[in-house]
Amino acid sequence: MYLRSATLVLIGSLASAAAFAPSTFAPRSNFALNIVAGDEQDVAEKVKQSFANAPEKNAEFDAIVQKNFPGAVTNKDLVTKVVDILASKGYSAANTLLATSLCCDELARQLEDDFNGVYGNNFNLGGLAGFPFAGNTGFGAMSAHIPDGGYCLIAYGPHVGVAADGTVGKVERSGVSLIDSCCGSAIAASNYVKGITDGGAQINIRLQEFTDFQQQAVQELILPHGKRLSEAGDNRMVELPYALYESQDLLMGEIVQVGCNGIKRGLALLGGIQINTGPDTLDYFVPLRFDFVNFRGELVQDLLPTLLE
Repeated sequence: MYLRSATLVLIGSLASAAAFAPSTFAPRSNFALNIVAGDEQDVAEKVKQSFANAPEKNAEFDAIVQKNFPGAVTNKDLVTKVVDILASKGYSAANTLLATSLCCDELARQLEDDFNGVYGNNFNLGGLAGFPFAGNTGFGAMSAHIPDGGYCLIAYGPHVGVAADGTVGKVERSGVSLIDSCCGSAIAASNYVKGITDGGAQINIRLQEFTDFQQQAVQELILPHGKRLSEAGDNRMVELPYALYESQDLLMGEIVQVGCNGIKRGLALLGGIQINTGPDTLDYFVPLRFDFVNFRGELVQDLLPTLLE
């Protein structure tokens, strides 16, 4: 209980330095969207044009993704439907602020880039593994940037790699010969939890170190999921992002409730698991929440069923 309380206090009082820095990473593919929201024909045509240089959907690889993450959709399909649904709520490029809580990893920037082309540069709430380490302070700053009489979309969640051979937790990176781990922070936290649940962890009285407080917070925040991760066995890397998402979803819910009075006309919460893939395949996203809430933080409509149609 002490660890969780200490972590939440730390999150509420300290904003990640990375949370306020503009992204300097170039998109993996040059297909930023320029969509006139609200016009279905324009949306479809502009998505087609904007994704012209993107990899084609690979049926064999898609089957691998669906086997491990049922319900996953490509970023292209996700962006197309989300923009169309939100346009019916009054969202447009001119009146919408995009905020994200995604991992620091450059691969996580792809989803931001795909939405940036619609709504402009995003406000970054996230840190390691995608946790909203900007906390209440960051959310308050973000909400003040929402256009007058406008809306906000928050996309959040952990990410996981899927390599070309189907290995979950690994991914090919441009310019790197070795297949790398993804998400490195999540895997390190998983190993920390495994050391506790399965034995072998060294006892350490240092609860937090400022030089690595985000990673230590990630570890503490998934400790409650230790049993489910152990029971996952060989599917631990598949179960890990779902466990991370549940902790992040709880944190995001608390942050929204504290700062909801600043969100003006409405807030859309798009939560799920980002699936990063190699340079030759499309990225995916597993939608787990798509809520439209008012300035009181009250649920107005669950948009997830429409998104999954």
